[in-house]
Amino acid sequence: MGSTCVVGLQWGDEAKGKIVDLLCDQHDIVVRYQGGANAGHTVVADGLTYKLSLIPTGILRPGVDCVLGNGVVVHPPALLLEIERLTAQGVDFGGRLLVSDRAHVIMPYHLAEERLTEESSSVAEHLGTTRRGIGPCYRDKVGRVHGVRIADLYHPARFREHLNRIVDYKNRLLTAMLPDFEILDASSIADEYLDYARRLKTYVSDTTTWLGNQLDRDRRLLFEGAQGTLLDVDHGSYPFVTSSNSSTAGIAAGSGVPSRSIDRWIGIVKAYTTRVGGGPFPTEQDNPTGDRIRKAGNEFGTVTGRPRRCGWFDAVAVRHAARVSGTTELAVMLLDVLSGHESIQVATAYEDESGNRIEAMPASIADLERCRPVYATLRGWNEDLTKCRRWNDLPPAARRYVDFLSELLGLPVSIVSVGPERRQTILDRLTAASPREVAAQA
Repeated sequence: MGSTCVVGLQWGDEAKGKIVDLLCDQHDIVVRYQGGANAGHTVVADGLTYKLSLIPTGILRPGVDCVLGNGVVVHPPALLLEIERLTAQGVDFGGRLLVSDRAHVIMPYHLAEERLTEESSSVAEHLGTTRRGIGPCYRDKVGRVHGVRIADLYHPARFREHLNRIVDYKNRLLTAMLPDFEILDASSIADEYLDYARRLKTYVSDTTTWLGNQLDRDRRLLFEGAQGTLLDVDHGSYPFVTSSNSSTAGIAAGSGVPSRSIDRWIGIVKAYTTRVGGGPFPTEQDNPTGDRIRKAGNEFGTVTGRPRRCGWFDAVAVRHAARVSGTTELAVMLLDVLSGHESIQVATAYEDESGNRIEAMPASIADLERCRPVYATLRGWNEDLTKCRRWNDLPPAARRYVDFLSELLGLPVSIVSVGPERRQTILDRLTAASPREVAAQA
């Protein structure tokens, strides 16, 4: 067993954290390579529920090191609060958390800029950001002029000088654009962030060099993606995406570890589809069916608490995401949520307004908005799946459903989840049914 990547293949919230937690038994280090405190992972273990946003899921496993790579954007007060909350739950950090000195820092003006972006958005619907300053921080990073990295906080005089110039610019911009904006004081912000730097110093290091050294020692890395591939800034449903490469494309840039070092690529999907915020959603069920899925799956954001939009599985979108992320196998999550439906639908293709069949996810948001799903209908099941522990414990209709997804996507399903607990996971489903079997079952 070498290194592994776990990546979501939908619009986020695929329950990646549970799979990362399970795979920690086979790995030595867990690495976050992009995103910020907008990512939410919930892990249920030994009767306790842990909610994580920035810190990798591996922190719940003694002996596993955790890394926030250079591609992550860090809001220091949010990180410190998460450390304090997990410590209060009995999590022992014990020198196991490393934060890249190359990671960019979310500053107070980024929060105001996010609000400005949302309120002045030219798209028909808001982008659905979490208003945690993540997008503006990434914007300053690639703009180069106003970026602040964690390493900068350990050179106080230079940091203060740089921050004075930034805050002067941001004050002029935000005062003109936001009538109720309160002028920021550069000196106070510098004092605040230098104190954060002092408190975080024990965690900060050159993680790029450290990870390279760990690979040389044959330690096994587990890469934990945030959000999902359909939210990737390059390959997702732009502009309704996040501000980073949430597909596997972000790994090398966000950690310094080349992709050739990874052996196993696990794509995580829900047995249905959800998304948060605006943007096209061809299989959305804005009706009692969607409400039923939301209630059964407790589909509310880990970070924001916002209700998620719910719909049937979209094989067109997932097929696109699986190709982009180089997925070699699938984990199907929350299969238990679909119990009780008389029939279940899966989008196998799209049609445009003229009835033309579309097999690939369009790049244009205007084209995607006009797509109508072409559904295959499968029989549902009434049995409670939460006590199933092996593939053959599942009712035949549930097994047929998983086989059908596997065949549509051309990938084996190696993991099936039937509940939030670690033990509610089926790990003996290693191969897909044959095409002939699947066609007969459907």
